[in-house]
Amino acid sequence: MEEFTKKYWKDYQKEIADDNFYYERSCIRQSFFPGSEAAFLKILRDILGKNIIDDPNQHTCTGIGYHSDIVPFDTTMTVVARIFSLMKDHGVNNFIPSCVTSFGIFNEVVETWNHSPEEYEKTKLFLKQATGRDFEIPQNISHASDIIYKYRKELKEKMPYRLVNRNTGKPLRVVEHIGCHYSKLFAKKSEGGMEFPKVLVGMIEEWGGEVIDYPERRHCCGFGFRQYLVMANRGYSVANTKKKFESMQPYKPDFIVANCPGCTMFMDRWQYTIAEMEGKTYDDNKMGIPVLTYEEMAGLLLGFNPWDLGLQLHQVQVEPLLDKIGIPYDPKDKYVGKSGNFLGEPEKPENLVTVYGK
Repeated sequence: MEEFTKKYWKDYQKEIADDNFYYERSCIRQSFFPGSEAAFLKILRDILGKNIIDDPNQHTCTGIGYHSDIVPFDTTMTVVARIFSLMKDHGVNNFIPSCVTSFGIFNEVVETWNHSPEEYEKTKLFLKQATGRDFEIPQNISHASDIIYKYRKELKEKMPYRLVNRNTGKPLRVVEHIGCHYSKLFAKKSEGGMEFPKVLVGMIEEWGGEVIDYPERRHCCGFGFRQYLVMANRGYSVANTKKKFESMQPYKPDFIVANCPGCTMFMDRWQYTIAEMEGKTYDDNKMGIPVLTYEEMAGLLLGFNPWDLGLQLHQVQVEPLLDKIGIPYDPKDKYVGKSGNFLGEPEKPENLVTVYGK
């Protein structure tokens, strides 16, 4: 039975490159959680000793515009080709997108080229005419969370903290949320596929936490692009997120971790929205359930300063989680900018309790 399980699981594993990466940043992650991308680069370069290119000439993949039916697919393919041409300039061929929407876009474009060579030739012509550039298809496309997952054991050896409640000695209860564009668009391109996505589970369990299984575990976060971008559809978006919160609430999670920038942002921000609209929160202390990116989770356990990670930018405050793990922090530094000047506290919500006032 064990041999059968191992053989069966091989069908759900992907090849993840081990070095010489080109990093493609995320529009949403840069806007809402810029510390996450900085932490990822620091982990790869300083802790794992990997070669990774962070190119200042990179640009959007067009994902939000494409999935909102604004940007034509021919344009998207040409834009993706230009990004691949930048990778070629640096002499590396392993591609890492930060965003799961980008991950889906790059895989969709490459699959299109593989199945329709005429589209590949057309894109080469468009790129040449527009920019005079040439490109090559990456040897490997792995999401940034794949890389952290691949090296989860090596990182564990360097972590001074674990996903364990220091007061009780019990594992923290964690909700993992996998972005739809990571596991549902091209399932074979993800770790564990659509049925058994392992990328976040592997990190949580390796680092001492307990994964919560709940009814709406694979339900969408509620983003949905047009469901949010069109103002009249936003009720549908928040209703989807609310359904997830109501499903996980009885299991009393200590925090949520996601591998999608949009999912992280929506599950964090919508908790504020629901609290303001209905006076409802989904924890016992009226503070909400902290929502982390996987880079933030890894960075905290590695001993990074919480405020350097940008955790003060989250709507749901993270201090209760830091206290459970035993991570030190200086409350006075929370809203101090890089200049060393105090930036001021944000306006207090009406219903969501914060550590700086009710």
